[in-house]
Amino acid sequence: MNLDFLQHYDPVLLALIATLFTWLVTALGASLVFFFKSLNKKVLNAMLGFAAGVMIAASFWSLLNPAIQMTEARGDISWVPAVVGFLSGGIFLYIIDKILPHLHMGLGIEHAEGIKTSWHRSVLLIMAITLHNIPEGLAVGVAFGALAHGWSPEIAAGAVALAFGIGLQNFPEGAAVSIPLRREGMSRIKAFWYGQLSAIVEPIAGVLGAILVVYMEPALPYALSFAAGAMIFVCVEELIPESQSDNETDMSTIGAMLGFTVMMFLDVALG
Repeated sequence: MNLDFLQHYDPVLLALIATLFTWLVTALGASLVFFFKSLNKKVLNAMLGFAAGVMIAASFWSLLNPAIQMTEARGDISWVPAVVGFLSGGIFLYIIDKILPHLHMGLGIEHAEGIKTSWHRSVLLIMAITLHNIPEGLAVGVAFGALAHGWSPEIAAGAVALAFGIGLQNFPEGAAVSIPLRREGMSRIKAFWYGQLSAIVEPIAGVLGAILVVYMEPALPYALSFAAGAMIFVCVEELIPESQSDNETDMSTIGAMLGFTVMMFLDVALG
């Protein structure tokens, strides 16, 4: 794939376009609420497992591995940015997880996490998926922001593959928000609206991530690793447990394997 035309565009603009694409795919997934009021539990678990597999693969192939290679090319200790950034990303999401009120799918409101609030159950469900989308947008933004420090077809292809992979896994996430909201009693239009709205943080995080690395080149390997750590935290803390609820583990495991394979293929084949 020839992506040379991308070098004529500002990396921050590319990050915005890419994360608007991932937001659009979330909206497409949320639109399933107009056709279904519920999803088979096995299907939902497979979709969430697929999303987790994509995020795990992207964390290494699109974020950690490039961070290590960049550090080696500079002659620095290769593992330092990867370790520091990765753990920082996990700690950041841990703090957000403890502060932001949210509720995981399938749980009663008494299991809501974060600061205690009187928010309605449906709002807490939306906040849970919104939490997922912060590191996703950040990862895409950082990947495109790297283009500001020297054009490379490999970096461009990796950023495009990452955006496509994140968008792909946003489709089931959009459905995983809107359809449960419909079951909560919302109208189809409201369920769709809030489902797609959960991804509005992706363009915001994407632009902020791109701006950070554009103006602070030394931070690039740390930023890539930070996004990877945040994504892995989301997978282990939320996506994987949710995908294996009710002891339905087979479909979620198959979904995760497929998601990992698809993202690995995209990154290696395109990058």
